[in-house]
Amino acid sequence: MNDTELTVVGNVVDSPRRVRLENSAVTNFRMASTARRFDSGKQEFVDAGTLWVDVEAWGELGGNVARSISKGDPVIVRGTLTTRSWESEQGRRSAPQIKANAVGPNLARGWSDFHRPARPVPGAATDGDAPVVAPSPAEEELARDLAEERGTEDYTGGAGVLYDVNPDELSPEPAHA
Repeated sequence: MNDTELTVVGNVVDSPRRVRLENSAVTNFRMASTARRFDSGKQEFVDAGTLWVDVEAWGELGGNVARSISKGDPVIVRGTLTTRSWESEQGRRSAPQIKANAVGPNLARGWSDFHRPARPVPGAATDGDAPVVAPSPAEEELARDLAEERGTEDYTGGAGVLYDVNPDELSPEPAHA
């Protein structure tokens, strides 16, 4: 298998959307990652380009994403890169997409309170327990179609910086006990 695994650090640019399907659920959001580099001629940090990417998170991960992540949050996403294609009035279109296997807040930009969900005791089934089932290709396609119907607007905040970085705050600090 030749999956393209990657990690992207950036900002959430729209509110996560949760879609429930027959046997599973998916949460979709869009993120942007703006590269920055130090320009020695200007003696300052400058933007070097922005990657825009759609993210889909399935099952329990998607539920946790919908509960935890909001527009504007700095995140780190790990997953498999694919290209989503569709037909539009302008012709064949495509966009990069990450099928996430991990999503979390970027703690270099703030702090977070982690909450672990309660797990049922093995063998003690309760009403409503359902096994976690991987989405079928048809369900994945349906989820993408539903996300497109709801609209996937591009970030409209302009070509500027998504957030300001103060180089003085990038120096390493010792951890406090």
